[in-house]
Amino acid sequence: MRFAIASDIHGSAKWCEKFLKAADEERADEIILLGDILYHGPRNEEPEGYDPKSVAAMLNERAGSIVAARGNCDAEVDQMMLEFPCMGDYALVLADGMRLFCTHGHVFGSGLHNSVNNMPKLPKGSAFLFGHTHIKVNERDAHHSGVWLFNPGSVAIPKDGSHSFGIFDGKTFTHRILL
Repeated sequence: MRFAIASDIHGSAKWCEKFLKAADEERADEIILLGDILYHGPRNEEPEGYDPKSVAAMLNERAGSIVAARGNCDAEVDQMMLEFPCMGDYALVLADGMRLFCTHGHVFGSGLHNSVNNMPKLPKGSAFLFGHTHIKVNERDAHHSGVWLFNPGSVAIPKDGSHSFGIFDGKTFTHRILL
């Protein structure tokens, strides 16, 4: 299985469309969304191409291949717009024998880059996937032996200026930059 991993779309139809096109080019079998899907929140500027209805329509076309976790900007009304579950604080994915703990980073977090420091107990060989900080991470967790940390960065509102997502090919996590 090949996964495209995205976080923090924040209702940007422009960047969601670019992400989905790139996911297709990467031949992703499934999509993992790490929260903040439709709304930009009161602390963020409105992202370029802000159109949450269009984002919902684009994602609903792929509802059967999306696993999602709730972000701090996601609300019950978002679930009414989306045809896949998105209100859980986390989702577990088993990929080629590896456990992927998928969350946004505001309830469970690694403590990196102002994410909450509340790591779940995960078996060695697991990966902790999170968003929220809008900062890319791809490293072994220094505090939890045998756990890999991965943050794809932000599709729509990146802190470093590079709109990004991630790919997991069953062995390796990599970042991809959207142009």
